[in-house]
This record gives sequence, structure tokens and C-alpha cells, in this order.
Amino acid sequence: MSHEIPYLKSPDQAVFRDRMETKVSHWIRQWDGQEALLAGIIGVPLSKPSISHSGASTTPAAVRAAFKSFTTYSMEYGVDLQHLAVRDLGDIQMHVTDIAECHRRIEESLRALYKEQPNLIPIIIGGDHSTSCPSLKAFADRHPGRKVGILHFDAHHDVRNFEDGGATNGTPFRGILESGVVRGPNIVQIGIRGFMNSKPYHDYVKSKGVHVYTSRDVRRMGIDAVLDEALALAGKDTDVLYVSFDVDVIDQAYAPGCPAIGTGGMHPWDAMDALHRLGTLPQVQGVDFVCIDPTVDVRNVTSRLAVQFILSFLAGVAGRSI
Repeated sequence: MSHEIPYLKSPDQAVFRDRMETKVSHWIRQWDGQEALLAGIIGVPLSKPSISHSGASTTPAAVRAAFKSFTTYSMEYGVDLQHLAVRDLGDIQMHVTDIAECHRRIEESLRALYKEQPNLIPIIIGGDHSTSCPSLKAFADRHPGRKVGILHFDAHHDVRNFEDGGATNGTPFRGILESGVVRGPNIVQIGIRGFMNSKPYHDYVKSKGVHVYTSRDVRRMGIDAVLDEALALAGKDTDVLYVSFDVDVIDQAYAPGCPAIGTGGMHPWDAMDALHRLGTLPQVQGVDFVCIDPTVDVRNVTSRLAVQFILSFLAGVAGRSI
């Protein structure tokens, strides 16, 4: 790389080429440090702050390994992605033991990256959900004087208090709300599930003006109607949108490789269609995918699902210039 981004190291490359098709592993190659990018893959291999046992730190590597199983062409969305300038920027290196330092590095590294690539759409692969708070802080600072809205897909509110354990994968939206980075009325949570959250935390998000659509709402209303309302709410008086996607929002039948699995979650097609639609919107300028644990996955199905989510989002991005 021609410019040094602190703590960001180059990815390992797995290149395969076939004359008749392009695999994602060949298309999303290592960034040379100079090419102007449309979007970039950034790994954040952190799982120490997870409340439950988690191997989420291994997710970036597992997702990259799954790239070889997919091509760049989708007949459903009518797009071939191989000509988009999307590259792999590598992983932000984590401190071995210091969680606060890990979060500081995430924020510092992303700030420096955005300075070098001001038009980049970051596609951040966690890691546990604690990584989203420093990611959002860097994202908000990237847009001075502009208000940010968030669409948060998750089974959980993620607003646990800091007194009972500090910053964890259960606190990112408490941190976002208390820091004032994003106002509650401009946060929409989608896919929240019953019997997986406590009433005090639900009361907390409602008191902050956060809008909540449960997994049952998605099933009964349909993802298109939910997204219509969510975009109107998150987009009201805001300039840019960020998507934070915790994969445990998906039903465990389809995503067994998550630390906090449960039945009654969203169907993958609802998520893929939602991500595709969000990708088409110019105001959506960043996304993260978090809380996969490849160490408990079944035949890498959850890591592969994450790749499908990334590609669905990029298929939407590809349509922005049409």
C-alpha cells in the first residue's frame, strides 16, 4: 500500500480464475493502496468483549474463505459485480488483551482510511457487535455537520448497561445513544425477538425514541412494508444512513453459527432483499456484519450466508448508477 493505515494489515489472497466465470475470491482482491474504491472489505477480528463464548474473531477469515464458493453474477438481481471497484483492505489488528485499546484502534484506523478514501463504502466484517460503536463514531466523524441514521438488524436491543460488565457485544447501542453520535429517533431496530430481551432494556430504547420492529412484525407486515417505514423514520432529518447487521437476526435454522441463536428469526430472503434495496440508496454509506462464530458453524453455512448478504448489498450498490 502506498499509504499506511494504522493497524490495518494486508489480507491473504486466494485467487482462482476460470475463463467462463469470475469467482468472488478473484474479484475482491487485495487493495493496492492506490486504486480509488467504490467499496472495501475491512475485517475486525474481535470477540473478547462477547458476553457468551464466541469465536467471532475468526469470522473475517472464514468469510474470505467462503468467497471462493460464489460467482459475481446474480440472475435474481440481474447484475454481474466483477467490474465494480471493490477490494479487500485486510484486518484491523487487535490488541491481545486490552478491549478499550481494540475499540480505539478500530476508530483510529477507520478515520485514517476514510481520509485516504473519502468516497469509500465500508463493508465491515466483525467480530462481535461491540465493534459497531467505534465504527459508528468514525463513520459519523466522516460526515461533519451531517446527521446519521441507523438501520439495526438484530435479535437483541444491545443496550445493556456498562456497570455490569463494561463495553461488550451487548452494549454498542447504549454507547451510541449515550455518546450522542446518533439520536434515538433516527435509529430503527428490525427483527428484535421476544424472550431474548429484558423489559428494562426495551423500556430504555423506547424512552430514547428508538423505533422497534420485531421479528413477528416482519413476518406479519412483510419486509417491504417494514423497510418502507424504517427508511422514513431513520431518514427523517438525516443525511446519511449506516446499516448494522447482526446475523443472529436470522432464524437459527438458517444461521446456526451465531453465539446467540434462537428460533423465530428472519428468513434469509427477507434479509437479502432488504440489503439489496438498501444498497440501491445513495444515502446508505456504510454497513457492518457481526456476531458469527465459525467455530460452531455447520458446514460454514453461516459464513456463506454472510457472503450472500454482502453480495446482495453490493448488487444494490451496482444499480446506483443506472
